[in-house]
Amino acid sequence: MQNTTRLAAVDLGSNSFRLEIGRIEHGQFYRTEYLKETVRQGNGLDDNRNLTLQAMQRGWDCLARFGERLAGFTESEVCAVATQTLREARNRDEFLATGMQKLGFPIDVISGREEARLIYQGVAQALPRTQERRLVIDIGGRSTEIILGQGREPLQMESYRVGSIAWSMRYFADGLFTRRAFQTAEIAAKAVLDEALTLYTPDQWDMAYGSAGTINAVADVLVAAGWPAGSVTREGLDWLQDKLLAAQSTDRLRLAGMRDDRKPIIGGGLSVLRALFDLLGIERLEQASGGLRHGLLQEMLGSGQQQHTDLRDHAVERLAAKFGADPVHGNRVGRIANALFRQITGGAVNERVSRKLTWAAQLHEIGGHISHSDYHKHGAYILDNTDVMGFPLTELHRLSLLVLGHRGKLRKLDTDFEDQMFIQQLLTLRLAVALCHARRDPDLTGISLRQDARNVRQFVLTVRSNWAGLFPQSAYLLNEECVAWQKTPWSLRVLED
Repeated sequence: MQNTTRLAAVDLGSNSFRLEIGRIEHGQFYRTEYLKETVRQGNGLDDNRNLTLQAMQRGWDCLARFGERLAGFTESEVCAVATQTLREARNRDEFLATGMQKLGFPIDVISGREEARLIYQGVAQALPRTQERRLVIDIGGRSTEIILGQGREPLQMESYRVGSIAWSMRYFADGLFTRRAFQTAEIAAKAVLDEALTLYTPDQWDMAYGSAGTINAVADVLVAAGWPAGSVTREGLDWLQDKLLAAQSTDRLRLAGMRDDRKPIIGGGLSVLRALFDLLGIERLEQASGGLRHGLLQEMLGSGQQQHTDLRDHAVERLAAKFGADPVHGNRVGRIANALFRQITGGAVNERVSRKLTWAAQLHEIGGHISHSDYHKHGAYILDNTDVMGFPLTELHRLSLLVLGHRGKLRKLDTDFEDQMFIQQLLTLRLAVALCHARRDPDLTGISLRQDARNVRQFVLTVRSNWAGLFPQSAYLLNEECVAWQKTPWSLRVLED
């Protein structure tokens, strides 16, 4: 971040896509442009949880417009994330492949807890630096994030699959506002959010804050009707529900301060918000100006980058410990893998790539906690089905592929064998695991790894004379490794010097 004077954050929400652009001055971000489009992808999931073509096209069209505005930006200046709808969509890879082409930048799908962490970070940066205990709520289109924190530090984060679009589609699908519909929607929301009752009790926070779409929409209507600005109360929610009941339908709804794009989803959003007030004992919810994209921007600033790196390092360590992986051996494998990786890249190693290789090594044995048999498969499953703080789901899947592929047949990997960087990471991890098979530091004297200058798809591992005689088990494992790579577009040769 030291060489750039601008940043941009893209938030692909279930209801709206947002782009925020700004300049950096004296380490602070100042907004220069904000674009928002109501894409409403959240109502484009079919019964099989696939995005319809129409929903994908709406998203692609919006991303193309954002991409045009971001022309000239570098990858380090732009961060784009997607939330609940794409977490759910079975065909998200299809959408993302075209979406990233339209936008011109990578798009990461983040987990619910990661979204919650970033939301809190975005809200906290806009509040005074105090040690106030804060409850932060963000009701989105298909998920609701609830965070408990103190000052700038999030302490408890959860994401629940309940939101304004999902609840409006389910309980107000005909566009009618009835007392029974509101009662049913609130009861259903409480059933999903019931766990929050014990996690976020009123004695754990001093002030409650609300972020983003639904809460801002409700606050806008209340202010236009003469209620005090900056907060939402129980009385205000009761008043708004009465107004919706009086209107009877979205078609007849006329309320100052309510945008037309909010009318079809206000019933579901209000039901979820009322359920949260009841469950958590909230009397007053302060309107927060920060949110997800502001958290992203904070993370992209210099100090945030280091904090994010530390967060992910600690998250990997905790996950490895949780599943009983040997930290000494994991670090050993990571050290050897990175040494080999530096050899094939001529010493020019991207720090981010090196760190991912280290993480994969630290996590490669976590599946052994489930069963030693096929532990690499169990490890990959864990990574594909867990929340690891600081990691988008797409990056976790990349780590899961490395863990899955660190041993055994390579054809089982559902991956792009044309991705040279991934192949280099995978090969060096596999070689490190083989060389460290005795669970002690291997003798690397005279061992070097390179890519053949005439055939870049061939890796050559050179060992010193009589190395195979000194280390017969290692030599056997390396021979097996050569056989495994023969069944891919790549190959490995072991030569004695």
